[in-house]
Amino acid sequence: MRSMRLAVALGAISVGLACAPRAWAGSGESGPAAAPPSAAPAAPGASAAATDPAPTGTVLRFSRAGSSAREVDLATLRARCGERVVTVEDPYYGTRKNFRGCPLREALRIGFGEDPSWLAGRDVVFRATDGYAKPSSGSRVLEDGGFLVFSDADVDGGRAPAFAPIDRKQIDPAPFYVVWTKPGQDPHRFPWPYCLGEIDVRQVTDLYPHVAPVGEEAGSPALAGFETFKSDCIACHAINGEGGRIGPDLNVPRSIVEYRPVDQVKEYVRNPASFRYSNMPAHEYLDDRRLDELVAYFRAMSRRKHDPGKGS
Repeated sequence: MRSMRLAVALGAISVGLACAPRAWAGSGESGPAAAPPSAAPAAPGASAAATDPAPTGTVLRFSRAGSSAREVDLATLRARCGERVVTVEDPYYGTRKNFRGCPLREALRIGFGEDPSWLAGRDVVFRATDGYAKPSSGSRVLEDGGFLVFSDADVDGGRAPAFAPIDRKQIDPAPFYVVWTKPGQDPHRFPWPYCLGEIDVRQVTDLYPHVAPVGEEAGSPALAGFETFKSDCIACHAINGEGGRIGPDLNVPRSIVEYRPVDQVKEYVRNPASFRYSNMPAHEYLDDRRLDELVAYFRAMSRRKHDPGKGS
């Protein structure tokens, strides 16, 4: 699970880091691990997937499975996307913020050159300029309330785009940052990537071929649990060495369900603070059925180990 995302300061605001490898404050802690949120109290740019970095600068790349890339510069986006100032209760700044940006759905329309409704049922990977990758479902990305922002209206004075440093490490979230404005669209479930350089439509299993419970029947609890793992966990946790690097791997060398009682795993995912105080957020929105499905996925993967540490 992701905890507060690391940060970098914009040169115009302060001297700081550019987006760089990030680590979760709870990294490496022992005990039952849980399915991480889609971001918040778990940094949108935290070091997760080890992938090639997206291009730097004021362009955003839109690609399909890493190819057919189209780069759109900031000037084009601002001219065509219905730019506006949006007010957000920002989980990384920890306060109400005003940003200049575009509706995310409109940015997707411009970037892919067509109505983005086709994204429903597909996976969307947000890739930061340092190589961090945050997967999300296309259906979630298409929900109302998402904005692609490129400047902090509280500090830019109406001039050139600029951001105040974000998160504990004071990272510059430029060139782009995805935010959400509606109640419930917090980083536990929605992607809030900053330092964004690319939006790539591809299957998560293309990036992480050893995380899928191959061979499970359609409609099985394990496959349903895999969907929860993709949407809520993979940004922070790995399976078989593939996925997030913020929290521990949940399958190798031993699966979480091989050394923790199932009831304890489920309770920890739902309310980690009942075990210990840490930066791992609660997941109270995961009901008993979804937790059971997540456990079924863990069990299925415990029979499908691929340990890169052993060269298997």
